Amino acid sequence: MADTEKSAEFMLLAINEAKKGEGFTHPNPLVGAVLVKDGIVLATGYHHRYGDLHAERDCLKNAREKGVDTKGATMYVTLEPCCHTGKQPPCTNAIIEAGIARVVIGSRDPNNLVNGKGVEQLKAAGIEVVQDFLKEECDKLNEVFFYYITHKMPYVILKYAMTADGRTATVSGKSKWITGEKARENVHRTRASVAAVMTGIGTVKADDPLLTCRLDDGKEHHQPERIVIDTNLEIPEESALVKSAKTSKVTVIYGFFNPHTSDRREWLFHQGVETASFSLDEKHRINIKEVLEYLASIGIDSILVESGGELAASVLPFANEVHAYVAPKIFGGVSDIRVPIRGDGVDSPDDAVQFSLLGVEQFGDDVLLKYKRGAGGEV
Repeated sequence: MADTEKSAEFMLLAINEAKKGEGFTHPNPLVGAVLVKDGIVLATGYHHRYGDLHAERDCLKNAREKGVDTKGATMYVTLEPCCHTGKQPPCTNAIIEAGIARVVIGSRDPNNLVNGKGVEQLKAAGIEVVQDFLKEECDKLNEVFFYYITHKMPYVILKYAMTADGRTATVSGKSKWITGEKARENVHRTRASVAAVMTGIGTVKADDPLLTCRLDDGKEHHQPERIVIDTNLEIPEESALVKSAKTSKVTVIYGFFNPHTSDRREWLFHQGVETASFSLDEKHRINIKEVLEYLASIGIDSILVESGGELAASVLPFANEVHAYVAPKIFGGVSDIRVPIRGDGVDSPDDAVQFSLLGVEQFGDDVLLKYKRGAGGEV
């Protein structure tokens, strides 16, 4: 087998290692590392969760525990090694101290604290560096991280379920359940992959959602923070979100204009619910852009929005992806209320927010259409 084919095997192994940290590293990237010498894998490692060892140091720790000699070895790593001190010390130092002779890197790190500086340090220490190896495959690991770092905004996924005739509820307002169990299980997988799930007070009142990841597969899954857009701080005291706030974080976003929120905020605080206030626009609605900027500033790098049509319309200008679940059902009825996106809409098809088809998945008889922000609609 050619050297390039063997190298591809090692980097693909590093990619699979990186995926083991999915959901737990926010707002850090997913990273995997593989240490190789004489064509033999000495050790592997990955970034397990935020604050833990980075992939390179995890890999070198595993190598030490095995008692293997790392001098002269090659390290395959999916992302440029860091060269600054954060929750962990620089990985470049560990690589240099371990006597690594060659480092093969998949993705470049756009973080200004790294962004080529890691490579420079390795080269200055006499280490051979190969960049952009299986770059496309490695970049796919960290689309969320790259967007978050470069835009200072969360990566937003707008999700909704609708019937084949475009309805999100019946004429009486009932919506449980539009899709089947397999499709709903997939939503839980998506929840496990993001830092937070956002909904509106209308959905809380109508459906009383829990918004946690509840996958019964025997594995540990990340629980996303739950965020409620609630202008007048009306979240019901008996709601599932309030009742579960002490075990899984809930933040309620409200409008600061309201003079009657002080006692309410104090009561929610004692229930474990955090609150934050924001300005309102000319239509008496919370400024979603300000909310997203704030959430990014406190480390929320990705959000799944599961809401009614009004909040969906407010979030749409900032959505990176749309996940539309379509069920083989017809509800009928004439209404613009029971639709996925409300708001003012556009006058012309040319004014539409543009997305491109990312993929189509089938769950039983339900279909998931995944769209990504595309031509003419870059966030």
